[in-house]
Amino acid sequence: MSAPLEELQKTPLHALHLELGARMVPFAGYSMPVQYPAGLMAEHHHTRNSAGLFDVSHMGQLRLVGPDAAAAFETLMPVDVIDLAPGKQRYGLLLTDEGTIIDDLMFVNRGGELFVIVNGACKAGDIAHIQERIGSRCQVIPMPERALLAVQGPKAVDALQRLLPGVEKLVFMTGAGVQWKGVDLFVTRSGYTGEDGFEISVPAIQAETFARELLAQPEVKPVGLGARNSLRLEAGLCLYGNDIDTTTTPVEASLQWAIQKVRRTGGARAGGFPGAARVLAQLDGQEPIARKRVGLTALERVPVREHVELKDARGQTVGEVTSGLLGPTVDEPVAMAYVPPQLAAAGTRLQAIVRGKPVPMEVSPMPFVPNRYYRG
Repeated sequence: MSAPLEELQKTPLHALHLELGARMVPFAGYSMPVQYPAGLMAEHHHTRNSAGLFDVSHMGQLRLVGPDAAAAFETLMPVDVIDLAPGKQRYGLLLTDEGTIIDDLMFVNRGGELFVIVNGACKAGDIAHIQERIGSRCQVIPMPERALLAVQGPKAVDALQRLLPGVEKLVFMTGAGVQWKGVDLFVTRSGYTGEDGFEISVPAIQAETFARELLAQPEVKPVGLGARNSLRLEAGLCLYGNDIDTTTTPVEASLQWAIQKVRRTGGARAGGFPGAARVLAQLDGQEPIARKRVGLTALERVPVREHVELKDARGQTVGEVTSGLLGPTVDEPVAMAYVPPQLAAAGTRLQAIVRGKPVPMEVSPMPFVPNRYYRG
């Protein structure tokens, strides 16, 4: 059950969303804008063609401080934290002791500390987990006093560099501290749309003023959760709780690219993370996986949504859609699903059962829309 609207938390931009005519919905315990008067399709296309401003302040921001922080954090994830250079950002996966995914996250080496961003719906649990596991080795400092904004799209750099000169020098998955009117911001060149763009950590009390300055730029329009979802799905990016959760391992989720060589079998710091025996056995092909995340394209113009059952050519149930919609950019129905590995090859035909009728679908490579990250 979602909480009544009056019990939901509000981000520092709540009043601005209402002023802009947003339709607010409960999401991750917050009242969040799902769309503005322009509508989901217009917001999606505007982000792909120009620049969209997203309020992602519901997400959790925290600092890990101390000389042992990187080594400590590395014990929680199958990724290389120790060798991450200052100013660089990396995608990480918190794992259970069974090797399944507690959350996916981003972290940046800020020089004397790590800056970590976790998903909104998971943040209380994530912070408690990190505190319990490594709180004796480093300081785990949540940052509820800060808001987080994302500006995404091919013209995001044009808009943002007018307010923050120098950000155009950042490349994908790097970050830097910048000053704006005497206020300390932290900017990373990253996001969750498949487009070039930036995420900006800003003190909550200055967030609305900063957002208004961004919206005053001719390229920028506000974008809600609806278009954020369609953009990330076209980009082939997982939504925690839909496409990955504590029942999925990184290998089942097709996220093995996030596990660097140094943490794999034969690497200098192989294993040593929760569930390592299982995850490495799956990576090495010694333990078979029962299912694999794949992309799907519908061969008829029928949107196929999450929880829709998938059947093979003989009519046997073989899997379930985890995310799906009519992709506004590709202009066809796209989805993600888990299927047995023998049905995971591109071109494999499956049937999605939508309202009792079979819709033919084909396993397709992801992303559905090519990524346009700026790598310099």
